[in-house]
Amino acid sequence: MRIAFVVPDQHEALVDLMHEMCVFYSEEAPAARDDVRSNLHENLLAPGSPVRIVVAADELGDVVGLAAIALFHSLVDPAPRRRGQLLLKELYVRRARQGEGIGRALMSWVARHALEHGCARMDWNVSASNREGLAFYRSLGALHVAGRLSFRLGGEFLARLANGDQDDTRY
Repeated sequence: MRIAFVVPDQHEALVDLMHEMCVFYSEEAPAARDDVRSNLHENLLAPGSPVRIVVAADELGDVVGLAAIALFHSLVDPAPRRRGQLLLKELYVRRARQGEGIGRALMSWVARHALEHGCARMDWNVSASNREGLAFYRSLGALHVAGRLSFRLGGEFLARLANGDQDDTRY
């Protein structure tokens, strides 16, 4: 197993894996493969993108897993030994290859990368209904962050807020 940042000759294989991930997670019609490719090149791999993509390739060179990561510095904990943070945006292993230790190997690589870059912690979100994912993360020693919730603002509400249209100004 070789784990490293994605290189150009792996881009098409990464598009395949990302499309599989889109199909797996999509509640509606999954994204078209061409849209996945353009998003990869125009956004995720674009100069200035905060996201770095790590891939796991097997002994045949097939891309079988990915981790999308970003490094940040805390605004609320500026102490030198605690300010570095790594955000894991996505972790995905090809469905046919799950259970082979690929996810654990990716997480180990990401943890080393975090430490090498002065990070004191890694953070990520997981769906509350993803029992396999929850069990996997707990097996790594990860803890649920009590008292933290994720929020999302999209569609009409995103546009309304951007335009300054507020129904409730109590806050």
